[in-house]
Amino acid sequence: MRNVILDIAKNAIKDGLSHTSTLDKKALLERYPEFATPKATFVTLTLDRQLRGCIGSLIAHRPLLDDLIHNAKAAAFDDPRFYPLSPEEFSRVHIEVSLLSEPEPIVYETRDDLKNKVIVGEDGIILQKDSRKATFLPQVWEQLPTFELFFSYLCQKAGLEAGCLESHPDIWRYRVEKVK
Repeated sequence: MRNVILDIAKNAIKDGLSHTSTLDKKALLERYPEFATPKATFVTLTLDRQLRGCIGSLIAHRPLLDDLIHNAKAAAFDDPRFYPLSPEEFSRVHIEVSLLSEPEPIVYETRDDLKNKVIVGEDGIILQKDSRKATFLPQVWEQLPTFELFFSYLCQKAGLEAGCLESHPDIWRYRVEKVK
């Protein structure tokens, strides 16, 4: 199943490059009925160990197959931080798919209480304050290995001040199954 997930993501990007539609969704669903179950995914592309695109869904709102195809194409061609992936880059890009668990709220009183409840290195985090919202996949702990760094950058990603935890934003956690 893991290889099939990566093949689907790769073929979705290939279809995007050639403006074709070669994936036989009906045949895939017949062979792998679990792809019909709603599931949230993120697709992360790296080139020379540098981020090249990352787009995903936080909440399962469509079948896994559709979410995977959509997010693979979006990571390659629609991530606003990057120009669209070129055919030359596609031949060298590394694809990682994250299958997300359902986010669960973390109820906390203080920053220290939150620090005690977050599992560094394992929890993906969604942070929201009013209309501002951002997430970091658990993989981001590899670059930002402390609670302080992780949340400082996450606050900034949401368009808030680095110390936004003092204003008690809503926090959810999720886990991922990585397929690479």
